[in-house]
Formats: sequence, C-alpha cells, structure tokens
Amino acid sequence: MVISKRGLVLGATAAMLTTVAIAGAGIHSRGQAFFQESPKELVDEVWQIIDRQYVDGTFNQANWQAVRREYLNRSYSSKEDAYKAIREMLKKLDDPYTRFMDPDEFKNMQVETSGELTGIGIQIAQDEKTNKLTVIAPIEDTPAARAGILAKDIILQIDGKSTEGMDINQAVSMIKGKPGTQVRLTIQRENQQREFQITRARIELHPVRYSQQTSPMGNIGYIRLTQFSANAAAEMRNAIRDLENKQVQGYILDLRSNPGGLLFSSVEIAQMWLQDGTIVSTVDRQGKRDIEKSNHRALTDKPVVVLVDGGSASASEILAGALQDNKRAVVVGTKTFGKGLVQSVRGLGDGSGLAVTIAKYFTPNGRDINKSGISPDIVVELTDQQKESLVQDREKIGTPADPQYSTALNVLQKEIAAKRGNQAGVTPQ
Repeated sequence: MVISKRGLVLGATAAMLTTVAIAGAGIHSRGQAFFQESPKELVDEVWQIIDRQYVDGTFNQANWQAVRREYLNRSYSSKEDAYKAIREMLKKLDDPYTRFMDPDEFKNMQVETSGELTGIGIQIAQDEKTNKLTVIAPIEDTPAARAGILAKDIILQIDGKSTEGMDINQAVSMIKGKPGTQVRLTIQRENQQREFQITRARIELHPVRYSQQTSPMGNIGYIRLTQFSANAAAEMRNAIRDLENKQVQGYILDLRSNPGGLLFSSVEIAQMWLQDGTIVSTVDRQGKRDIEKSNHRALTDKPVVVLVDGGSASASEILAGALQDNKRAVVVGTKTFGKGLVQSVRGLGDGSGLAVTIAKYFTPNGRDINKSGISPDIVVELTDQQKESLVQDREKIGTPADPQYSTALNVLQKEIAAKRGNQAGVTPQ
C-alpha cells in the first residue's frame, strides 16, 4: 500500500502484513467515549466517507442510500457490533482495497510505518478475479522469504483453517503474532499444495542495499530496493551519491518483489533519476487530476536498467512507469502486478481506521496499469526452479547466477556503449 503526504494510498494489497504506513489520518474530535455510547454514529461516519469519496460512482450497482437506511435501522449494543456491520456494509462495494480496520489493526498499520514489523514478512491481497488470498511478495530476508514463500502463492489454509471466504483482516490477524511463535501456511503453487511452518520474528527493514560491480564496460552500480518505506528515499540518495563518487558508468535498479510503500517516497526516488518530466498523475471521481513532476535535481544522468517482476507493485510500478515513459531507463523482467488504484487512509472516532479507494493513478504517458501491469521492454521469464533457487540462496540475486540480472547487465553495457558513442559523436554499430 502506498500513501502520499496528502494521505493518498496506492495500495498493492488490500491488507499488508508489513509495509503499510499512515499519513494524514484525521482522528475525529468527538473521541472514543462518544462511539462507545453510540456505535451507530461510527457506522454512519463510515457510510458518509464512502458516499463522499469512493471513486466508483456506481458503487458497484449497490443502492448506497438504501444501504444507509438498512444499517442505521439496526440496533447496536457494542462497538464490536458496529465493526461487524461496517465490514458487512463495505463488502457490498466488492472492492478488496476499501476496508475497515479495528483500533488494533489500525495501530499496527501506523506502527509499521517506522520500518520495523513483527510477523513473517509477506504482503497479501485477495485476488480481484478469484477472491483467493494471494501472496503479493515475500519481503527479502524475512522468515517467509527464507522459508521459500513466493509471489503469486495462494494461501489455502492458515493453521489448518480454510481461507475460503475469510475476511482479509482475519487472515492478517491469524498470520501475525508474537516473535518466536509459529504459523502453518498451506500454499497452492501451480497445481501443487505445500505446507510451510514459519517462525514469526521481529523484523527491522532496510529497504536499500547496493554494491559496486565490475563489467567489461567498467564499474556499474547495483541497487536493490525492497520497499518504499519512510527511510527508503534517504537510503537511496546515499546509495546513488556513494556510487557516483566511485564513478560507476551506469546502474541496475532492482525492484523485483517490491510491493510498494509510501507514494511520496516513490516520487522522491523518481526525482533522483529523472531530470525532467512527469512522474505520475492521479484522477479522482470528479475528474480532478493531480500531477507529480521532476524537480530538476536528478543525482545522476548515467544509463539505468530497471528490473521488475510480478511482485513489483504500486509504488514500484509508479517508479518503473515513470522511468520507462520518459525513456530514462530500459525495463527488464516480467509484467508487474498491476495495481493502479488510489486509497485514502484515515482515522475514525474510536481509534479505528478506514482505507477507501478514491482515485486512479496513471503513468506519464497516461497508461492505466490497473490489473494489466507494466510490460517490460525486454521480457525474461524465470522457471519455478530458478525462482526457488534465488529464494533459497538470496546471495545469488544480483549476480551472474541470476538470469534476469545477467540480461539487465548485458542491456546496460549496450546503453553505456551507446552513450559513449553519442558523446564522442560516433554512431554505435
């Protein structure tokens, strides 16, 4: 999920176990005591927010006025009754990205903004077509990644309980837990079922790792960005500056299995690579367009190749789309996840929270990538065996043993040679 300084969220998932953050959460002034006395008011507040902001004006064919009458005519003896009714009400929208969070879930979302989390380290969502609980991506160097969980895995059971028809908040609560405890996931991958016993842990996230690597065209910089958390932009800036000081000739920017994060982080990082041009635009239900552009302060003009895959979502797609549309980078890998909707996340009166789909986002060329994803300039598919090999031995990622990286390196060498030829006034052969 991705959130801007304005409180906009561009979510890769309906619920994230890890990299969710909150911005612009406006806690209602009436306070918690009010809603303990009148839980019906909480139901109505949620209805009002949807009525004003929800991007789909048809409400997926639901008669939203009739929905209000139905739920306000009920009696609620506790706030838990109100929570159940709100979730029931939101299901009528048939939108996995519009969801209610009770106070504990909302607090966890806010805490995880800091870049530290407790759990196994995966992002999950309900597939929009099948409604099955699906892994968007495991976070690098977490219990889930080390156990061998892969993007696109379908979670059939959690500790033996079927996930069919399970509310995603319930799934999140069951998977999360105290460090040292275990959770058993039954996974469907292709036509096979597998079981994973995973030990939960406290995870400190460092979203950027980088290195200087040798190539026939000279040293190049390899930067792997695993999520767009609050500290991602600062770490990216340090990485680029250090590699520039080492006089690398070009860069491979690895966004594979990066499920997203903060919108303002993705914009800041795009500005480090892009001297001119539009980065992303969002359009709300009234047709109002908000455009984010380069600030003309790029940190480098060296050639760039971007690596993506099916686990690259949301903010990753914003960054990859911006660099691709502006012809700043060559994109290599496989088609990205395809999450082009925008959510607003806000606090409610009793400490609970609501994420609401309020807009779509578009790449600089006006591409709506929702459900379709970003297609690479050069496609490099991996077999399941190759994927598992990289998961089990993560030291291979970003090395010649990584087929997508090897292709990216070859492409980058050609880009470096072409730039040198242009600077020398020579047409490359």
